[in-house]
Amino acid sequence: MSIRLPGKFKCAAIVALTMSALASPGSALAEVEWVSITTDNDAFVGNDNGYTNGIFVSWYDGLEGEKAEPGFLARAMLWSLPDSSSSTLDIDIGTIGQIMTTPDDIEKDPPDLPPDSMPYAGLLFYADTLLRIQETHADRISVTIGVVGENSFAEESQEFVHDIIGADEPCCWDTQLDDEIVFQIGRGRVWKTWVSDSGNADFLLGADADLGTISSSAGASFMIRYGAELRKSYAMALLANSRTTNPVATQGGWFVFAGARASYLANSIFLDGSKSYDDDYEEIDYDAESVAVTAGLAYSWKKVSLTFAMNNLNVLDNGDSDPDEEFTEYGTLTVAWKLD
Repeated sequence: MSIRLPGKFKCAAIVALTMSALASPGSALAEVEWVSITTDNDAFVGNDNGYTNGIFVSWYDGLEGEKAEPGFLARAMLWSLPDSSSSTLDIDIGTIGQIMTTPDDIEKDPPDLPPDSMPYAGLLFYADTLLRIQETHADRISVTIGVVGENSFAEESQEFVHDIIGADEPCCWDTQLDDEIVFQIGRGRVWKTWVSDSGNADFLLGADADLGTISSSAGASFMIRYGAELRKSYAMALLANSRTTNPVATQGGWFVFAGARASYLANSIFLDGSKSYDDDYEEIDYDAESVAVTAGLAYSWKKVSLTFAMNNLNVLDNGDSDPDEEFTEYGTLTVAWKLD
């Protein structure tokens, strides 16, 4: 059984997610201080398959030093945070995003399907994130709702982009995952475990867990940074694994960073499929344990911030041509700017 929305409701998913975003107290236009656009793309590493593209628009309240109110969805996870009276700063982040996967050969008809290749699949979502920052550690809570399948509009997005750049047209989005409403809740913490005497270098340790139908995982991570104004941006390391934005520098700060995360993946809708609606889906055989690495640069001017990073989500791959390996390597670019 699959959920099929009538044609006249083709844009219902985008409208619903946008209304959720506007319902967030922290996203009121007068309170938004920064906005960012992030793009993930495997073209940065010379591919066009697997995790092929992601684009995310985020807005931030609290980056300028005044505590933000949690968004509408994030309030459901407030119980897991320490008392706000002990925090030095709260930052609220709302994100609307779309990500997609494709098989290795997007012109092959019929396409290679799981378990031999990544599926055609898209996810359109709204995520509400709150960072609660203290002197030596920071916490993250997040709640995400979205849709996979036809109503993610991944087919239209890829065809539009490929038409502009003259790339090959994908043949077989009619084989994509069935429509399904999906969700995820997340909780994380980062500790500032070491800071150099000059304040120009630090070492961060983190732990995080996510639970939901989008994916469920738990992991531990570290990040080392070198730059300027690090104290103001260390909590942004909590965003490195979220696939919604990058660690950003603000207020004239900059840093280079490198890190790794060891994790266990219990489920992923892109690898396991929308199984509750498609009993015929043959899930991809993937390694639940993985070690991801990231390295990049964040640089900010007075009102603009730029971050670029290269990511490999599983450096433990043994070199075989398993479909899940196509999911692991991509580059990501974030441009953020301060609103007047």
